[in-house]
Amino acid sequence: MYVIFGATGKVGRSTATVLRQAGHAVRAVVRDASQRDMLARIGCEVVQGDLGDEASIHRALEGADAVQMLCPLPHRDPDPQRSMQRMIDTAARALRAHSHLHVLALSDYGAELDEGTGITMLFHYLEAVFKDAAPRLTLLRSAEHMQNWARVLPVALASGRLPSLHHPVDRLFPMVSAHDTGVAAAQLLMEGCAERAVRTVSIEGPRRYDANDVARVLGEVTGRPIAALALPRDNWMTTLAHAGLNVNHATLIADLYDAQNAGRIDAEAGSERRFGATELQAVFAALVSAIEA
Repeated sequence: MYVIFGATGKVGRSTATVLRQAGHAVRAVVRDASQRDMLARIGCEVVQGDLGDEASIHRALEGADAVQMLCPLPHRDPDPQRSMQRMIDTAARALRAHSHLHVLALSDYGAELDEGTGITMLFHYLEAVFKDAAPRLTLLRSAEHMQNWARVLPVALASGRLPSLHHPVDRLFPMVSAHDTGVAAAQLLMEGCAERAVRTVSIEGPRRYDANDVARVLGEVTGRPIAALALPRDNWMTTLAHAGLNVNHATLIADLYDAQNAGRIDAEAGSERRFGATELQAVFAALVSAIEA
């Protein structure tokens, strides 16, 4: 039995789907019972649970052989860093009571760094805590998800300018489709993990892009001229605030992009590498179709 936390997200749905297509039993953990139908249709057992509720984690893990853990940064939380750390600590306490499990934890490029990486510092914390809690651990570090550009696509479509925190706009950086991350996670779960082992895997897409490439691909998908705009650093916090983020959340994002733009965040040397097959054009075609619909 495979247990998938975060099963309603893009990564979790893909993991659950691949495991079910391979004939495996899957227990999908959801916070909201109204989201269970799609997962039930593909043959998952669906249970309610919350990574902030240790009792519900224990219930979800009962009878499991392996589990996929996603600890998301809480949105609209006044202190998202502290809340996510509490979530990680709660999950780790539960995992210690299920030490036979193969645990696959979703992490980020740069999680090996111990300072100055914003949101990614929380995944550094997750990895350290889970290494202590789970004897059989796979860390799947993904590059930036292509789907993250959905936040600024409406602005780009309306203005012809694609705002970017990636500086300069001709600097290449790795991305990956969330779907490909979920597929890789399913494959790693099925491969298993040796007793008392930590396996670190980095995944990105088939090629690297710069912000100019991203704008060009969006233009090709929409048939409109789109140009990349390097959002001035002094405007980041104000822009993120206008997007609805509080100062603590915005600071985590700004610090992350400062680290990326300084070239500090990449696949860790020596980590196992995997590459997805999905191109940015396919992801943007789906996003634009959803926006226009």
